[in-house]
Amino acid sequence: MIPLSWYVALGASLFVIGATGVLLRRNVLVVLMSLELMLNSVNINFVAFSRFLDDLGGQIFAIFVITVTACEVAVALAILVTVLRNRATLEVDEIAIMKG
Repeated sequence: MIPLSWYVALGASLFVIGATGVLLRRNVLVVLMSLELMLNSVNINFVAFSRFLDDLGGQIFAIFVITVTACEVAVALAILVTVLRNRATLEVDEIAIMKG
């Protein structure tokens, strides 16, 4: 059996990689993929602790997070297609739609 600390270390390392991608990258698609990586690292920890504690709550919450993430990706991609058509770029610094 794999110890719980390995799952926590895997989740922490994936979270750090995702946070680094969010903070350092300029392309909106890469930022979205990094956010997905961060959410999946949290799901790994939810499922690992759920298995370790013999409780289904963490697994149910992970499924809920996956569902919300799928909805978030659908909305974000629709917004990105609209931005790409109007601005012809996906660079975070060059997109200034929200500025007044």
